[in-house]
Amino acid sequence: MSKATGLVRNVGKVYDLEQVRYSGMPTHPAHRPGYLYVLYRHHKTTYDQKAHGGRSSASGLLVTMEHAGTHFDALCHQALNLKLHGGVPVSDVETPSGFTKLGVETVQPTVARGVLLDVPRSKGVSLLPTRYEISLDDLRSTMAAEKVDFGKGDVVLVRTGYGKFWSDEAKYDPGAGVSLEATRWIAKRAVRAVGSDNASWELSDAKDSKSGITIPGHVVLLVENGIHLIEHMYLEELSRDRCYEFLFVCTPLKLKGATGSPVRPIAIAPKS
Repeated sequence: MSKATGLVRNVGKVYDLEQVRYSGMPTHPAHRPGYLYVLYRHHKTTYDQKAHGGRSSASGLLVTMEHAGTHFDALCHQALNLKLHGGVPVSDVETPSGFTKLGVETVQPTVARGVLLDVPRSKGVSLLPTRYEISLDDLRSTMAAEKVDFGKGDVVLVRTGYGKFWSDEAKYDPGAGVSLEATRWIAKRAVRAVGSDNASWELSDAKDSKSGITIPGHVVLLVENGIHLIEHMYLEELSRDRCYEFLFVCTPLKLKGATGSPVRPIAIAPKS
């Protein structure tokens, strides 16, 4: 914590890392229908001059998948051979109303040192190629260019450049992602969480050719190492300002037994 708090003794700029939520926003196929907001109570129907002195109110109904929009993955989100992180059998903790262990409500608020690895900028481009897999060499080159490193307890955010296409699902979806080799390397450094400006950290159709495991990076992070993921992040302003080190704050909702939570993460840069 000392490294993190030291960054904000003189608080600088605050960066909002959440993408705006709206019906029809990009959503991974596994998490459709995604998100819906309906204005249920209207000012025009609650206005009553006599009863309320002219006051009226409005409120809406929110329907969302846990993993729609910018969100946080709990450790119960993925399993390997029907076992969760720590070898917990799925059959022992999975119920119709959620999980009795490793649900998102058990996650403490994250206040940690954050690092942005802006891979396209390090390559001199604004956007990585479609379906590009970010290699370990890419990460090392980016770290060298930015003069940053990371380790135990830090949060690592990887920018692909595709977050700028949040309003255009056809451009956003193909994206780029972090390779399995690079994910394993990050995990070995015992970070607290990782995040990205795409739908699934890795490519959405990633598969380990040796084991046959699909989206294997999720298994490496969540199941094998207990490292949380934050997906669909907005990293464009951090990139624009070349802000590579900051205090990172993220607080999942206490949704009992849930496999994830919508979040509004922020980065707080030190005052220059």
